[in-house]
Amino acid sequence: MRDYDQAIAFLGEWGPFQLTIFFLLSASIIPNGFTGLSAVFLSATPDHHCLVPDTANLSQAWSNVSIPWELHNGEQVLSKCRRYRLDTLSEYSAQGLLPGRDVNVSGIEQEKCLDGWTYSKELYLSTIITEWDLVCENDWKGPLTTSMFFVGVLIGSFVSGQISDRFGRKKVLFATMAVQTGFSIVQVFSVNWEMFTVLFVIVGMGQISNYVAAFILGAEILGKSVRIIFSTLGVCIFYAIGYMLLPLFAFFIRDWRMLLLALTIPGLFCIPLWWIIPESPRWLISQARFGEAEDIIRKAAKKNGITPPETIFNLTELEYLKEQAPKGHTFLDLLKTRNIRLITFLSIMLWMIISVGYFGLSLNTPNLHGDPYVNCFLSAIIEVPAYIIAWLLLRSFPRRYSTSSTLFLGGVVLLFQQLVPPELGILSLVLVMLGKFGVTSAFSMVYVYTAELYPTVVRNMGVGASSMASRLGSIISPYFVYLGAYDPHLPFILMGSLTVLIGIFTLFLPESYGMPLPDTIEEMLRVKGFKYKAGKRLTTKNNGNHKILSNTAL
Repeated sequence: MRDYDQAIAFLGEWGPFQLTIFFLLSASIIPNGFTGLSAVFLSATPDHHCLVPDTANLSQAWSNVSIPWELHNGEQVLSKCRRYRLDTLSEYSAQGLLPGRDVNVSGIEQEKCLDGWTYSKELYLSTIITEWDLVCENDWKGPLTTSMFFVGVLIGSFVSGQISDRFGRKKVLFATMAVQTGFSIVQVFSVNWEMFTVLFVIVGMGQISNYVAAFILGAEILGKSVRIIFSTLGVCIFYAIGYMLLPLFAFFIRDWRMLLLALTIPGLFCIPLWWIIPESPRWLISQARFGEAEDIIRKAAKKNGITPPETIFNLTELEYLKEQAPKGHTFLDLLKTRNIRLITFLSIMLWMIISVGYFGLSLNTPNLHGDPYVNCFLSAIIEVPAYIIAWLLLRSFPRRYSTSSTLFLGGVVLLFQQLVPPELGILSLVLVMLGKFGVTSAFSMVYVYTAELYPTVVRNMGVGASSMASRLGSIISPYFVYLGAYDPHLPFILMGSLTVLIGIFTLFLPESYGMPLPDTIEEMLRVKGFKYKAGKRLTTKNNGNHKILSNTAL
């Protein structure tokens, strides 16, 4: 009995058909790169202070001292949320008194910014923060906006797999692209913060759903060796390309509405892909649509210049392929034994903390030393070598030590960041980028590692539960950045400490490199600290890693 990969082996691995699918599906991920982190610029908070209206009739001298000074991070800065009482200043100004000479300014009563704020336009012409005054007592709305996007991502993660199983990979891919693009366009015309945030939730749902659909579609259409590269490098690097485009768009377009519109337009270029990218033959077979599946495979063979066999699947094989999916297991099976409970707990913590580190560092780039556009670009470009290193580590080194070492690297350099003196801002930036490199590498590897730890019967559920924990981590990550308003080192101390801690916990997971994939819960490798159950190393031909990587996409 042949499996699906054996039945279509005559197509080859790297023909014109596979190259087309590889690059088009990878390119469809690019908009996700800048949509996922667009909040870095859309919800940026420029320097600001209380507005002093012209109607206050203050002399120039009193206008210059209308905003009190405050001590912030060891420096004297103008208050962002307080001003001296304008009626008092107006009275002194009308009397011809001078501040400092006739009146002790520091003794004047203060008040809130009753007339709004004045925002610096040095970096941004407008953001949602300046549009709706999300500062001072409303500053909690800024990080909540980003968190709500990730709430949408969490909801999309729940439903995307189910709807793609029900309606097909291709239909869901393009439908959710339309949701992401369409609602982003509507978002441009938001009239208040509440409308913007609700739409951001829907955009988040579409963003993760089309990402997952493209990932699954590529993994199911492409052959085994191409599938590995697509899953580990293709998707990730094209996502990073989209992330790199974000600061370039933002640098030239400083108004948030025009920036959001510019970021949305590339999604329209994906429309012609509907007539090029086929449905997944694997999914069609699972739905008993055997003729459609064979038609797609025959067209692929024609594009590759290969003559297909007269019969690609026989009836017995088709029924076998249709029934391959494991049945009869639920999420409760992730808690069935002490061993799987420990692996599930450690996996959930690992994914959540890595997600906090990745998104926390990505969202914090405007607060780093130097130009926020350059910082964001550096944060994006550092992901490319991180993904390449992760791919090389997955090919040749144990999972446990590879994941743990990159987490240690990321966490330790983040902890060192607080020791850098303020005048060495470049060194501080280098340490943060090294931290991002380590966390991104670990994030890339943890998909594969987690899939290898779980048995076939609950592998999708195990990876799904871990992925859900990752979404929870992304939801709380904006508040790690928010803590930087109180102490700029605090986000790095927290993220660094948690990353080092989870790096230590990772060493307690079993080692899966070169081990056969478990099929049942009883066959799972045991959690034994630094030791793991011995197993026979697989040959290159039957290397479980290839099978593992294909399973991570399903």
